[in-house]
Amino acid sequence: MAAIASRLAPTGYAAVLRFLLIGAVLLISACASKAPLPEQTPSLPLPQQLHIQRLADGQRQDWVLVIAREGPGIRWSMMDLLGIPQARQKLIDGQWQADGLLPPNPEARELFAALVFALTPKDELRGNYPTAWQHGAQRSLPEHWEVRYSQPMSFELNLPKGPTYQVTPLSGETP
Repeated sequence: MAAIASRLAPTGYAAVLRFLLIGAVLLISACASKAPLPEQTPSLPLPQQLHIQRLADGQRQDWVLVIAREGPGIRWSMMDLLGIPQARQKLIDGQWQADGLLPPNPEARELFAALVFALTPKDELRGNYPTAWQHGAQRSLPEHWEVRYSQPMSFELNLPKGPTYQVTPLSGETP
C-alpha cells in the first residue's frame, strides 16, 4: 500500500505544479496584453459625449459614450443606440475599476484606454506616453494604437489586431 501511495504522490504534485504553471502563464499573458494608460491623468475637457462606430469584418456597430469626471476619477459609460448599457468603467489613479454590475468587457476597456490616448492634449502627450509620436493629424503609440484626426474631436482609431473605430462628438442637439 505504501508503494502505491508513494507512486501517486508525484503525480499529484505534478498536477498541482502543472496547474500553477498554467495559472502563472495566464496571469503573465493577461498583464502583457493590458492596454497602456498615461503616466498621469490628462486634462480632458469633460463631460463629453461621443458617437463611436465600430467597423470590423464588414459590420458596423454604433454606441454612445459618456465620459464624465466623478470624484477622484473619470467614469466611462458606453451604451448602444437603444440606451442599453454595454460597458462601464472608472479610471481612478491610473487603474480601471468596474462600475456597476455589467460583466467584464475587455474590448471596451481597450477602447477606453485608446480613447484616453487619442483625447490626451498634444502638449501632454510626451509626458504621459513617452514612446508615442504625433505628426500633423496623425498620432501613434507603436504596437498599440494609431489615430488619424479629421478635426480635434473627430478621428479614426485603429488597433493593430482589432477593429477600426470612427469617433465623433455628440452635441446633444437634434438635427
